[in-house]
Formats: sequence, C-alpha cells, structure tokens
Amino acid sequence: MTTNESDHQHDRVPEHEPRLEWAKLAPDVAKAMYGFEKAVRQGIDPVLYELVKIRASQINHCAFCLDMHTKEALAAGESVERIVQLSAWQESRHFYSPREIAAIELTEAVTVLTDGFVPDEVYERAAAHFEETELAHLIAAITVINSWNRFAVTTRMAPGHYTPVARKK
Repeated sequence: MTTNESDHQHDRVPEHEPRLEWAKLAPDVAKAMYGFEKAVRQGIDPVLYELVKIRASQINHCAFCLDMHTKEALAAGESVERIVQLSAWQESRHFYSPREIAAIELTEAVTVLTDGFVPDEVYERAAAHFEETELAHLIAAITVINSWNRFAVTTRMAPGHYTPVARKK
C-alpha cells in the first residue's frame, strides 16, 4: 500500500458488518452452492466466466461479488480496461468479441427478468455463438452468480478482503 493510499483510508467510512454468516448457519446449502459452482466452472472459458459474473454483479449491485470477480478476472488475464468498460459495454462493443457480447446480453436478460422471459433474439444470438453444451453451462453460470449475488446482497457481505485462488487448468 502506498503512502497516498493509506492517507485516503483514514477518510473512508467504516466497513459494515455482515448481517448474517449464512454459509456457517446453512452449511449444506453452502456446500451445494460450491458444488454447483464447481460443475459450472468446468464447462466455460475462465475469462468469459468472470465477465458474466462481473456483469450480473453490476446489475445486482453486489459489491462483494464485484470485488471477488474483478480480482479473479485480473488473475485470469483479463485487462483492467475491459473490466472497467463492462458496465457500459453497449457503448464499448469494440472491446469485446461477438461471442462475448452474446454472453453479456444473455447475462443481462437472465439477470433482469422483469418482463418475465428471455427475449428470443437474445437467446438466438447466444445460441449462434455457443454449442448447446457450452450454452447450458453459460446459462448455469448466469444462474449461479445470481444466486451468489442474492446471498451476498441480502446478508451484506463486506467487499475488499478477497484474494484470488490459483485454479487448476
């Protein structure tokens, strides 16, 4: 930490305490979630996986998951520029491949179900870029991050303490 960073930490508001340590109180649920996570992760590109997780977490305002998945994305080789631009991807399309854009669009549609469905054109664009097994894993990845977001936001898990985990390839 630089001197300048430590000076600014004194100007910050105190960190909030989590409301509830849900994983300790519901260990079987936590174990099931980690199993779900492990199964999903095996079928999707690690960088794309993190982009999907970051975008859903942005939409859901999940600070804990944003902290975790931006750090994981950087550790997986993602650039700061692409992470920063993700919240404005529609105006920054040139930072992403058509495949990544299709995944980001699907992430938004699955995350925000206020219309009650995922539009056919969004699903069809994703289906054009992912073979069926990959698409199934992508949908599962979007589903699992939305679940994690809801646990973290509801229990007010505090961001800022996550360290990326070295993953086996």
